[in-house]
Amino acid sequence: MNFDRLAPHYDWLEAVTAGGRLQRARSCWLNTLEGRRRILSVGEGHGRFAEACLRRHPNAELTCVEASAAMVEVGRGRTREFADRVHWVCGDILSWRPPHRYDAIATNFFLDCFVPEQLSAVVAAIADAAEEQAVWLVADFAVPESGLRRVRARAVHALMYVFFRYAVGLPARRLTDPGPLLSAHGFERGGVREFEWGLIRAEWRSRDRRV
Repeated sequence: MNFDRLAPHYDWLEAVTAGGRLQRARSCWLNTLEGRRRILSVGEGHGRFAEACLRRHPNAELTCVEASAAMVEVGRGRTREFADRVHWVCGDILSWRPPHRYDAIATNFFLDCFVPEQLSAVVAAIADAAEEQAVWLVADFAVPESGLRRVRARAVHALMYVFFRYAVGLPARRLTDPGPLLSAHGFERGGVREFEWGLIRAEWRSRDRRV
């Protein structure tokens, strides 16, 4: 899976195909990160979450792990004004060794890229980098449970997965719900919002039973 070819075009591709919907999903739970000091974003991509997060939380430090070198360059450019608080890592989350644990995690349109076996390993690696009372923000595509919304979502997903399979070598052929894996690592859902008739879902999860 390599997003280098798409990196120069990703901004306009997102604008044309989704407008501001993906960014609304990325940023809708930023308020839950209030008071968090070390935030980790995995699969950050072109830096739009990073920019919004750093602007919203001026006392936080953000580490962005992204496998595409071209995406890292785009993200660095977008977050240049916050260079003293953002650290970009070009690497695979399965081979990267975090220097410390983080009290907040974000995965935006990342977990839906993997087949079940890969997803299990990815979620475990990210969970190991989280503190015991960490918050995890997840924005991804989703499949509603029934009705026309479900039919529509499945049709859209089929087109997306075919495109990204040929464009970047995406391993997944269909969506795998990460919810059970997140729960297995102690991250229970605290809130959820849906966009585009359930096609996009944003949620925050926490290990801290007090929130």
